[in-house]
Amino acid sequence: MDKKKTVALYGGSFDPPHIGHVAIIQALRELDFIDEVVVMPTFLNPFKENFTANAEIRLNWLQKIFKSFDDVKVSAYEVKKKRKVPTLETVRFLLQKYQKIYLVIGADNLDSLNKWYKFDELQKLVEFIIVTRDTIDVPQNFLTLNVAVDISSSYLRKNLDISKLPKQCAKEIARYYKEHNAKKN
Repeated sequence: MDKKKTVALYGGSFDPPHIGHVAIIQALRELDFIDEVVVMPTFLNPFKENFTANAEIRLNWLQKIFKSFDDVKVSAYEVKKKRKVPTLETVRFLLQKYQKIYLVIGADNLDSLNKWYKFDELQKLVEFIIVTRDTIDVPQNFLTLNVAVDISSSYLRKNLDISKLPKQCAKEIARYYKEHNAKKN
């Protein structure tokens, strides 16, 4: 099997997926050194204890959102594990198919990188692309991706705004979180 050259791995909870996530993937697709983007929803983020929408639902939403993009693959790898999956494990899996992995993270994750599972080993296997966020300074030794969409999933879970959800399944996502929030209250 021939390995594809380069992939941008963009993982996260995507709870819910929003237009900021789509904008990041669109920007990654425009980089001439990226052959493919892999969107990797977590079963459960290693730094979190729960989720609002379960992994299968989030995976399904992402598949709907990106089904028309030939160079974007939504992977069920971590969801199928049904456990917290360290990024290093996912990277090792992808290295079976790709020669080079660019790991895409938000600038808000920079402070916690040293807490990631076997970070020293991980940073030898990937090149980071840092998505700028707010006023967080990104060290010059990182590639940066400037995406000017100021929205977060945690904000949307509390303050649902359908205009911030991807049009492919905005109504479905909004209905889910509206029902979930009604059950909580």
